Amino acid sequence: MRTPTRLTAPTRLTRLTASSRLTALSRPTASSRPTALSRPTPLCRPTPISRLTVLVAGIDRRTPAHRDRAVDGLRALALLTVPTGHWLVGGFTLDTGGGLHNASPLATFGALAPASWILQMLGIFFLVGGYSSYHSHQRRRGSTREWTTGRLARLGRPVLGVAAVWALLLPVLQYGFGVPTATLRTASTLVVQPLWFVGVYAVITALTPYCVRAARRLGCWSAAPLLGSVALVDLLRYGPYAEVVPSWLSLLNLLPGWMFAYQLGVTWADGRLGRREAWLLLVGGTALFATLLLALHYPASMVGVPGESRTNSHPPSLLVLALAAAQSGAAVLLRDRLARLLRRPAAWAPVVIVNLSAMTILCWHQTALLAAAIPASYLGEIPGLTTAPDRAGWLLARLAWMPIFAGLLVVLTKLARPLETPWDRTGPARRAAAVVLAAGFGYFALAG
Repeated sequence: MRTPTRLTAPTRLTRLTASSRLTALSRPTASSRPTALSRPTPLCRPTPISRLTVLVAGIDRRTPAHRDRAVDGLRALALLTVPTGHWLVGGFTLDTGGGLHNASPLATFGALAPASWILQMLGIFFLVGGYSSYHSHQRRRGSTREWTTGRLARLGRPVLGVAAVWALLLPVLQYGFGVPTATLRTASTLVVQPLWFVGVYAVITALTPYCVRAARRLGCWSAAPLLGSVALVDLLRYGPYAEVVPSWLSLLNLLPGWMFAYQLGVTWADGRLGRREAWLLLVGGTALFATLLLALHYPASMVGVPGESRTNSHPPSLLVLALAAAQSGAAVLLRDRLARLLRRPAAWAPVVIVNLSAMTILCWHQTALLAAAIPASYLGEIPGLTTAPDRAGWLLARLAWMPIFAGLLVVLTKLARPLETPWDRTGPARRAAAVVLAAGFGYFALAG
């Protein structure tokens, strides 16, 4: 038998002391006894800041390690310049019947044209589009045809959604709220305006396998024929034979003009566009831009200006490609710095949110503008909204409206985001109805 250990005096004292402490902690003291004036301490509730901190940390934690944060950041930046630019140049005038008509401040404030050099970032959008499509095509599990079909479906769903919704909205606005026909035609034009980009982007996306082959064979020089094609068309339509060249010839610039930056993005993703090539793009693009602007007198604005006979954007001119080359070179050179910046959760979370709703933002941002302008048209001339954009005060007033447009876009994005996701629960009849409604809306918008 094991003899029980006898406790020494210090051990007994230690245990008694510990026991006494527990008893003292559990026994209510005079200060801890409830009194008539004391109240139970409320539980701490999470504050909005703490909830936001948790959300931001969760987004950062769930981001895959292979995600290229710099490319996503560039896409978000390029995407946000689209609504910003459209809201700044999307002015209105009121007719005697209360109808809204489009009016651009660039027709009055020509000095604002350099701002379009910053806000016109479609070159960056096509650059990162080519980069992302390359990696997506390389990771595909099915055939190239299945990959292309999936990509086109992702682009088409939100376009069909916004067009179908507006097709249902037009008769409600006219017969239910008495909105003038002029306002409806203006609204339809604005809604359709950014959707041409999706069509061009879809065609170029379908050509991704050929872009990959060209990049692997020619490297950065694979984009040179596209630049040369646009230069040739510009020479014909603006050169000595401009009077005999048909106007439709300019449409030949539509595909190569926007495919130029996309091809650079594919080449970048293939590892054939490094820092040396990026410096060449930045310096060469800037020099070509300055030459076209100062020596050959290309229009300074990167977007169309009412009343001007020449435009750089519809279809793209050589000036657009020069700007895209400079922007692409700068993007490649700044990639590492941007990646380090976006390792911070607070900087990364907004990028993720914007990218998750990219097509919704693109398709619905003009609706956000109209959601403020159409009700305001019943109140008469509202500075910065329904007044003619021909005074400096209009610019200040429009800047004040920008946060309201952004708030409306946030609401619309939350409501329309399901249209961007796969329509798994949508049957063939509803899909056919959406196509018919979208086609009808497109005809109404373009026929007027």
